[in-house]
This record gives sequence, C-alpha cells and structure tokens, in this order.
Amino acid sequence: MTGASDHPPIVVLLGGPSAEHDVSIVSGTAIADALRERGDDVREVLIDLAGGWWWLPADHRRGERPAAAYDEPSALGAEGPLPAGEAIDRIAADRPQPLVFIALHGPFGEDGTVQAMLETVGLAYTGSGVTASALGMDKAVFKRLARGIGLPVVDWLEIRAARWQSDPGAVLAELEAFERGTETGRLMVKPASLGSSVGITLVHDPSELTAALDLAFRHDDVALAEVYLAGARDLEVSVIGNDHARLELYGPGEILAGHEFYDYAAKYTPGLSETTVRAEIPAAMRATILKISRDAYRAIGAEGFARVDFLVRDGDVFLSEINTIPGFTPISLFPTLPADGNYRFGDVCARVVDLALERHAARARRRLTPADLPR
Repeated sequence: MTGASDHPPIVVLLGGPSAEHDVSIVSGTAIADALRERGDDVREVLIDLAGGWWWLPADHRRGERPAAAYDEPSALGAEGPLPAGEAIDRIAADRPQPLVFIALHGPFGEDGTVQAMLETVGLAYTGSGVTASALGMDKAVFKRLARGIGLPVVDWLEIRAARWQSDPGAVLAELEAFERGTETGRLMVKPASLGSSVGITLVHDPSELTAALDLAFRHDDVALAEVYLAGARDLEVSVIGNDHARLELYGPGEILAGHEFYDYAAKYTPGLSETTVRAEIPAAMRATILKISRDAYRAIGAEGFARVDFLVRDGDVFLSEINTIPGFTPISLFPTLPADGNYRFGDVCARVVDLALERHAARARRRLTPADLPR
C-alpha cells in the first residue's frame, strides 16, 4: 500500500441531502478515523439535509454519537453553512489542494451530481466519475443496460410518478397482472435511485400496492416493481481498481437477513442480520458471479471501487445492482471482503485514495487555447 505520507490532505464528505444521510455519517466518520490512524491529514465536511456544507472541527471524532447528533452541526462546533458552490471553491482554494473522499450515499452524492461539481474545479475525488455514478445509481437504467448486454436480472416494471398520479387505476391493473404472473404473487417495490433499502416494500398482495408506491414516490419520480424471489440468498462482491483489465474482486460474501428481506433495519441494526465473507457456493457459481461482477463494473465504466449485489436461488444467479459508493459502516461487507487480499479497513480506504490520485493524474488535461480550436 502507498504510505500515508504520499497522500495530499483529504476532505471527507459525509451526510448529504438524501434519505441515506445517517448511513453516510457512519461511513464517513469511520473512513476519516481510519485514514487519520494511518497518519493522513483529514478534515470532515458535513452536508446537511438542506444542502448546506459545514466544516467540522479538525479534532472532531464521532465516537459513540448517534447520527442524529449531526442534525445540529453548530452544536458540534462546525463552521457553516456554505452553499455548495462556495464550499467547493473553498476546498479547491486550499493549498496544498486536497483530495475529496466522497462518503455520500444516495442522490446528490452517488448519482454523479457532486462528482460533476468537483470536476468543474479540477479536484481529485474518490470513486467513479459522472457517467458511471449516474448509471449505477439509477436502478431502472442499470437493469436495462445489464439485460441489454446479456446479464441475468429479475423481471421488473417501471412506474413513473406522473402516470401514477394521472391514472392510478391503470397502473394498479398492470401491476396486478404482473404480480399474478409471478411464482409467489409478491413484488418488491422500490425507488429507482436510492439505496440502503430506504423506501422499499415487499408487497404480499394487491391491497398493499398503493401504499408501496406512495412510499417509493416520496423518494423518487420513478419506482420499480421487481419479481420477489422467495428464499433467494443475498450475495455481495467487492471490486477495486481503475484498470478494467486488472480489477481486484473479492467474495462473494453472504448476508443472512434478520427480516423477511434485507430492509433498512436488517442492514444497520447490529446483531439483527449475519454476514460471512465466504459464501458456501460451488466453485463454478463463484466464477460466474465474479465474471458478472467484472462485466457490470466495466459496463458502466466504474472506477476506484464498487460493490455488486446478487440474488441466488436454486442454482440460478441474478445480478441485483451495483453500488458505486457502498457502505463503510462497521457491519458493511464491502470493506471487509478484501481481507482475502490482506486489506484491513484502513488499507481499503487508503487504496481508494491511491486509485483516485492515479485516475486524477491520468486524466489531467491542459487548458485549451484559441489555437487548439478547429477554426
């Protein structure tokens, strides 16, 4: 691993104006602590739910504070808030110029928005670029892309909020017909562009569809209704790397959900679910899962790192989704799976930083002059 002395100052972005705000605080503070332990110069910048940017004190540590303690940043001694544009200009003006570690989950942080803002001022940042971030965040677009290149995904329907509002009867009729054609008569209804299982409902019968759609549309303008695979296993793969010819893949690990499906509580309540870094599956299935992970990563043009999720049942493998900024919480599988490559949590964080610096250096471009234009 590259030593911490080789890193520029690091600004960790956490929080964000998304329903995954609290998870991001846990991920971001864990990343900041791990990098500090390696000797890096780290500052944490909290983005509140209204989009204001706050500089937490240089000596800030979350410790045992709950995520709710960050609802009032000023009470933590934070400086701010600044609007996004001014905040990014402030970061870009620092000397030496820092690298931005994006520990934001969900819309704004994971969908290419903040990546585009950082691109405009030439800041180095972790993870995928604008296009890959947008493709990975939008589950509907990603599923269409995956199916288009022959990767296995479960069947689904897409519902737009405008149509739900204008013709709910027709939408319900379509979903009920879709539901009747499934094996179990159950559907997973979810927002198209959100993670951490926020806004997801397992619909057991048609009477639950209206509430499920209303919940999904609280978070997004597009909802997905996916076939529910009863008894399916939840497997995850960690992917690390910029060069698509030399990716590091770890796993799959497995999640044993403590609820009927892997919902928000099952994901983030310590002790409720169980995980293992080595799923007990045949070698041929493992090879298939790693190949699909590589194909999905390459398909969206991901860089840096990602987690690829799968559903497995009766020997059949289905690609579920790709997460270009997976969780770095104490119970997250993404930073745990690379233990097979002798990575500890802090090593994974440092490797992500190294890859961001590598990509930034490779993408450096000189400014155009009038002489460069095709006049």
